[in-house]
Amino acid sequence: MGSWFDYTINGLIVGNIYALLAVGLALIFGVSHLINFAHGSVYSVGAFLGWVAVTYAHTPLAATLAIVAVGCALLGAAIERLALRPLQNAPRIAPLLATIGVSIVIDQCVQLGFGADPRALPNPLPDWRLSIGGGSIGALDLLIAGVGIGTAAVLFGFLRFTRLGWAVRATAQDRDAARQMGVDVDVVNSTVFAIAGALGGVAGVLVGMYYNSIDPSMSYQATLKGVVAQVIGGVGNVPGAIAGSLLLGVIESWGVGLLGSSYRNLFAYVLLIVVLVWRPNGLFSHAASRAPEPLTGTFIAPSRPVVIRARWWGAAFIVAALLPLAPGAIVGDYLLRTLTNAWLYGLLALSLTVVAGTAGQVSLGQAALLTIGAYASSLLALDAGWPVIAAILVASVVTGVIGALLVWPAFRLRGHYVSIATLGIGEIVALVVLNGGSFTRGPIGVAGIPPLSFGGYEVLDVRGQYWISLTVLGVLSLALWRLLGSHLGRTWRAMRDDDVAARAQGIALDRYKGLAFGVAGAVAGMGGAIMAHVFSYINHETFTSQVSVLAITMVILGGLGNLAGAVLGALVLIGLPEWFRALADYRMLIYGLALLLLIRFRPQGLLGTR
Repeated sequence: MGSWFDYTINGLIVGNIYALLAVGLALIFGVSHLINFAHGSVYSVGAFLGWVAVTYAHTPLAATLAIVAVGCALLGAAIERLALRPLQNAPRIAPLLATIGVSIVIDQCVQLGFGADPRALPNPLPDWRLSIGGGSIGALDLLIAGVGIGTAAVLFGFLRFTRLGWAVRATAQDRDAARQMGVDVDVVNSTVFAIAGALGGVAGVLVGMYYNSIDPSMSYQATLKGVVAQVIGGVGNVPGAIAGSLLLGVIESWGVGLLGSSYRNLFAYVLLIVVLVWRPNGLFSHAASRAPEPLTGTFIAPSRPVVIRARWWGAAFIVAALLPLAPGAIVGDYLLRTLTNAWLYGLLALSLTVVAGTAGQVSLGQAALLTIGAYASSLLALDAGWPVIAAILVASVVTGVIGALLVWPAFRLRGHYVSIATLGIGEIVALVVLNGGSFTRGPIGVAGIPPLSFGGYEVLDVRGQYWISLTVLGVLSLALWRLLGSHLGRTWRAMRDDDVAARAQGIALDRYKGLAFGVAGAVAGMGGAIMAHVFSYINHETFTSQVSVLAITMVILGGLGNLAGAVLGALVLIGLPEWFRALADYRMLIYGLALLLLIRFRPQGLLGTR
């Protein structure tokens, strides 16, 4: 009985930390209608800022929290002013992706400044426990609960009794009407981002003290937990965000008590999908809450690529493809390996082009398709003894079917909810692989995967793998080009441009969304299967969420909906960092900056949108 009391208390304490994150996200969504994926990065900065204050300045706890709150408030306001305000009049997909770029940049700056190793953030409070029944509560537990309750009270007073709070509420209710009544919406946005940043930074310090550990990678899970808590309570609903956070914390803690710590995150993301499917407006929102606006369409109207530029890029692609035929075979294995990876990641970019660029469904969990394809082919070849070519082909089909079925419950969702759902599904796939026991080999991964082979002949040399990858990429690119030019492709583009008009014309949206994700899954599954046989070893961390972000950057770089642009984006983003090995530590930073600059200055990509 005592242990379950402890689990409940632990859940409530962790839920209070989630609430600091979720409330900030709810405020931002209320005034900007934006899911801020950079919020967890501010949380991470707050943790390290607190570590610096404690370690070098030896500040007391109150001063540490004040320093973190002010510093992260300034960071939050800077994100709004520099990265998001210039995109006020852009389609809603633009600021959403911009926050992902900002998150990558901040996380990589933290890692470059402090290193990737975890650091201990000591708890300055007395080490005593107050026994209650069969459980106990510590000083830090009480502090976190006090901060959570105090913050909620102060925020309630701010929104209810201050002029600036009234302006925030008015902007959240009707942005245009508030502007017409004289409300400075830009000041409101900056204020809300500053408040959210302060809350996120304080949460980072408290969680660091609670677990006595901080590291640069902590931001991603923090963002996800804040988003999950907000969705449970109701997107943009501040009281709902608090209630959803406490519920999430308790359910996670009880799940750990039942099945172990490795299942903590799985409970969170399964709960996310259940809420999105059953009650997408949240458990604590009115059923008649405003439906989210769609994120359909590309950044700009379809554009024609510049002919001369397209020819130059086409010539560059042909040169790269034919490098192995250079006189004297002067091209080394390392360069060919890099190009092989580029062609395989080009398949992932093609799959996202179908889903996001053509069908208008922004997927943030595309790496999960690589994982499914890689594991399906590896296990068929190893455990079932199938020929490699048969395993790859079946894995492609299996990934297409599973990919469509996994996303099927989310097809009735719109707007940011689609992105959140695909993000959650991607995390669920990784966690199922991690906890799959002997079937998926769990955290050990799958080793000794047979190499590519045809008719009993094993393709072990780099040149053979290069030509196989390039051939598969070429065949699937041609097939998709024909497909997107057909009636099906035109139907997908109609859904992307205006799903309401498409439904009015009799288009069955769920069916065509399922086809889009099925085709995308088959293409990405083929890429993941070939990668598994090229790498010979995979585990649950082979295709992380960073791969999904990389895929988004590829398709935006080349041009949304542009198949040639997707391949070009893969070639540039996989090839260039490998050719400039001195910049290897800055690879993700380059990706983040590229994503931000593209969204701001070249949203149509290098080859134009289609």
